[in-house]
Amino acid sequence: MTMIATFNVNSIKARLSNVLEWLKDASPDIVLLQEIKCVQDGFPAMEIGDLGYNVAVAGQKTYNGVAILSKSPIEVEMRALPGDDADEQARYIEAFTAGVRVVSVYVPNGNPASEGGTDSEKFKYKLRWLDRLHNRARDLLATEDAVVIGGDYNVIPEPGDVHDPDDWKGDALFRPESRAAFRKILHLGYTEAFRALSREYGHYTWWDYRAGAWQKNMGARIDHLLLSPQAADRLLDCQIDKGPRANEKASDHTPVWVRLAG
Repeated sequence: MTMIATFNVNSIKARLSNVLEWLKDASPDIVLLQEIKCVQDGFPAMEIGDLGYNVAVAGQKTYNGVAILSKSPIEVEMRALPGDDADEQARYIEAFTAGVRVVSVYVPNGNPASEGGTDSEKFKYKLRWLDRLHNRARDLLATEDAVVIGGDYNVIPEPGDVHDPDDWKGDALFRPESRAAFRKILHLGYTEAFRALSREYGHYTWWDYRAGAWQKNMGARIDHLLLSPQAADRLLDCQIDKGPRANEKASDHTPVWVRLAG
């Protein structure tokens, strides 16, 4: 059995004690991290390595940044999403480990979605990035590997995936174009693990720091694990682990994990 988790840590240095505590308690085999907010040399590889994890990083100073942790050796395939050589934002890392091809993605937020009545450059960048992810996800299916593309997608797939859909109209995370781009990836043949096992709404992975959103459970489900058919065939369970969000100095996200047979 292989446990694979995704976790937007919102600065690995600021949340290190919480992340280490969670790694000890949950003990996932593979972890896909987002928004680490540091370059590779600044990543706490020693502290995490002491818990038995190998580390691969695609970092960026102060912003963005993704990483993969694994109890097995990691063969890094890519540290950037193909399709735009001018894109310097660290939002994608792909590797082969423990018999699974895993990808950690940090999809652009895209807000503000409009400026002066037209789509903003940030929103256009988000849609272009999702289109490039679609193309890479399509190519990954051709490998016939068990593929897991996990991360902070910054997309709310359905109205039931956010506390108050009316409050999110016009937001880049809930715009029809963002949701359509997400569905386009699914339609390639990927399974969204959590929704495959539960049709119950009101489960979230992110809560704003403001207005007591966490205490009132006013959140959104924007962190997802997408499985290729070969991985979906092995799907045993998928859960949102709300424990880390309750800690002091917590990330505004919480982990989501899957268990695969074999």
